[in-house]
Amino acid sequence: MKKYKWISAVWALSLLFFACEPQEFDDYDLGTKPMETEVTFTTTPQADRPNVVTFHNTSNATGIAVWDFGNGSKGKGDQVTGEYPFAGNYTVTMVLYTKAGAITKTFPLSIESDDLSLLEHPLYAALTGGAENTEGRTWVFDQYNSGHFGVGAADMTSPEWWAAGPNDKLECSLYTQEFTFKQVGVQMNWVNNGFVYTNGAGLAGLAALGYSQSVEPPAGDFDVAYEPLDAYTFSLNTTDSTLTLSDNAFMGHFAGSSTYKILSLNETEMYLKVLSASEPGNAWWYRFIPKELNVKPEVPLKVVPLSEDFEKADVTKMLDFAFDAMGDLSIPGYQNPAPVPLNESPKVFLYQKKAGEFYSNIFYAAEGYKFDLSTQNQITMKVFIPSYNDYTTEYSVAGEHVTNTRLQPAVAVKLQNSDLGANAWSTQTEIVMADLEKDKWLELTFDFSHVADREDYDKIVIQFGMEGHSGGGVFFFDDFSFSE
Repeated sequence: MKKYKWISAVWALSLLFFACEPQEFDDYDLGTKPMETEVTFTTTPQADRPNVVTFHNTSNATGIAVWDFGNGSKGKGDQVTGEYPFAGNYTVTMVLYTKAGAITKTFPLSIESDDLSLLEHPLYAALTGGAENTEGRTWVFDQYNSGHFGVGAADMTSPEWWAAGPNDKLECSLYTQEFTFKQVGVQMNWVNNGFVYTNGAGLAGLAALGYSQSVEPPAGDFDVAYEPLDAYTFSLNTTDSTLTLSDNAFMGHFAGSSTYKILSLNETEMYLKVLSASEPGNAWWYRFIPKELNVKPEVPLKVVPLSEDFEKADVTKMLDFAFDAMGDLSIPGYQNPAPVPLNESPKVFLYQKKAGEFYSNIFYAAEGYKFDLSTQNQITMKVFIPSYNDYTTEYSVAGEHVTNTRLQPAVAVKLQNSDLGANAWSTQTEIVMADLEKDKWLELTFDFSHVADREDYDKIVIQFGMEGHSGGGVFFFDDFSFSE
């Protein structure tokens, strides 16, 4: 790739930063700007490596210095470093934000010769596969492992607000994004299925850039029609471990920025953080792996009989049911409220559907295997439906699709695929036992033999009172069994 083409791309990216990221400027703008003569900075090439340049804010005015190095990279602080692998003429820009406002200074920087050794850094080799790998290295989202996509506050070190589970975003365009980085020519090729993924704030940002055709996929948020360019360039600043893409490119999920902080980069993983320009104060995390490693794990089918009578003294040794939006009274190993024939055992499971929650439930998820339903497809349990619950009041509901507004004397058992994360309900098989007799123990059998050919289920969900409404109530069950 000829040097003038690379420089042209850098100029375009430099203009993009100042045109498309006003939010960063707004973060520091505190009033009227200082005098121009008060704002100065110096450039100092390293003595042994003149293509590595230190920029120092020497302004008389006190403030925060934000830099554009003119090579596709940015920085912040009074002393920063830029790297220039290729000869050429660059324009360095510093914006100083002070209590009296902001002012911009630019400086022409001439790099006399190439220093391709800057491309020999381990980060370049990990990202591209090295100069000898002419085909480059192709990265995709690590969709089969938890935490490949998430969001949190900008000052967090991990996506504490939310992180995707395995295949959480299967039904959108996120997993169709592929990025091939080549060290020769510092080239990046981006292919997708004609769409990119974003949330509501990003939707407005893409529309402002001319991309306004969108659909709402089953995975939530928005897929926006977007055809990448034939090729982009990229810049790696190995001093502060940042990756910057040219020409407004982004890593498949639009957050309004083209600059990514590298948290981890090796031959098997690239973990990035981007500060959102669409939602200042927020950040997104992305984990990518080489395309050839993105293989769905082989999960064996197993027949593993499960049973629990809740009689153990140590509740930690009981079958590991997890709680989802349950009431605080929910207790395994609770005293049997009616130790009479059919169930005279001392202890049972007290199940409290929490008032105000639409989807209270408990569940069991198998680890490392899927249910072999060809032989193991019967779930049995004893249930007790108290009459003292309020089955007459009409409650608020989760949406217009919910037709039932009352707590019901009913129990549902569902088989789900936990690989789908929050969308596990979308492929579930559910059996409901409704209008159950109250104030007596009943023995119920949930027969899943009609889905004996399914090989994707590994999760059992138990739900009393029916879902979708905000009513609360107390129920009991005992002698759970999942067997042939």
